[in-house]
Amino acid sequence: MPIKVENLSYTYLPGTPFEYKALEEVNFEIQDGEFVGIVGHTGSGKSTLVQIISGLVKGYQGDVYINGTNFQDKKADKMLLRRTVGVVFQYPEYQLFEETVEKDISYGPQKLGVPPEEIPARVKAALTLVGMDYETFRNQSPFALSGGQKRKVAIAGVLVMRPSILIMDEPIAGLDPAGRKNLMDLSRKLNQNGTTILMITHDMDSLAEYADRVLVLNKGRLYLNGTPEQIFSDREKIISIGLDFPQAASFAEMLRSRGVDVPQGIIRYTELKDFLIKRFGGRA
Repeated sequence: MPIKVENLSYTYLPGTPFEYKALEEVNFEIQDGEFVGIVGHTGSGKSTLVQIISGLVKGYQGDVYINGTNFQDKKADKMLLRRTVGVVFQYPEYQLFEETVEKDISYGPQKLGVPPEEIPARVKAALTLVGMDYETFRNQSPFALSGGQKRKVAIAGVLVMRPSILIMDEPIAGLDPAGRKNLMDLSRKLNQNGTTILMITHDMDSLAEYADRVLVLNKGRLYLNGTPEQIFSDREKIISIGLDFPQAASFAEMLRSRGVDVPQGIIRYTELKDFLIKRFGGRA
């Protein structure tokens, strides 16, 4: 399995007046090829968790295994971790810095020692994955692109490393509805091609539609762990910790309160649409 987290705890500024326990006794496993959403209120430990998994935060208690390797072990190959786990931070377009798209995407492989003759093919493949034509964009300045294009270039800069695990921290934040759908569809495509996805997001509708499983953090602990259907089966439990509920599920619940016999378990727009068409007639 690609990820196993055992008894993971982490405290910021221990032994000081500002001591804060971000994670406490967290345990879970993620299988190859899963699409896992990570949710929780602000300060629940989401970002700390993925930063530990990706090797960016040290000094934690417990164990994190990536493909069977504990990278806290001093003998572990840290470069292997960099090749295995890719991270797309929130607003990744702010990380762009080179004068052309190709140079920006090429930076990571160059630092990892990828043979120079292989890099152009990798850049082309990464741009193709995010839906951008290599010849059209390779020599353009990344700063002259639209917001959505900048984000795609930044993501291509991670994909060019060919990670088997991709962590995405609020990747759809700040995008319009079309941009959000495009990025979620890209995430699904990567996942269908074999990439394990971990995605932090506050968009419950996207998780209901795309995720195989959802981890819910609350006050540094793993509060819930299950499929979207399992997680969103109890509205009060989700609302009680300050999270939103999928809009389709909320609308279905409103219809039930008004006497419409809506089946339990509807959490996606497509499910709600299919029910309404069947119940009331009309066309899709």
